[in-house]
Amino acid sequence: MIEGLSHITFIVSDLDKMEELLTSVLDAKKIYDSGDKTFSISRERFFDIGGVWVATMEGESLSDRTYNHVAFKMAPDEYDDRLRRIRALGLDVREGRSRVEGEGHSIYFYDYDNHMFELHSGTLEERLRRYRE
Repeated sequence: MIEGLSHITFIVSDLDKMEELLTSVLDAKKIYDSGDKTFSISRERFFDIGGVWVATMEGESLSDRTYNHVAFKMAPDEYDDRLRRIRALGLDVREGRSRVEGEGHSIYFYDYDNHMFELHSGTLEERLRRYRE
């Protein structure tokens, strides 16, 4: 039986730049740094983001940007502050898709290696309730 999400791993070209993004935009707490050791396939760092284990490993950037993404929950009143943090790092903000009122607000942005992130203020229950209306 699946018990839940174990972790998310991002392959990144620069561990330091990704750490800055994760800690300044997503309030990540670094919990491990392999240094020059490679217990897995490359140097790696582990973070806790809202109780989710996020790993970063050194490697090549993604060649293309897609809509594949990971969404983290933010409070509705955090929108402006989070957007300011993202822009302060010079990250590319993607225009969000059209939304119906009541399904929450999102900020989509790309990291330095073409991974897309979303910060979303809604919940699954709110979205389903709105779609039923």
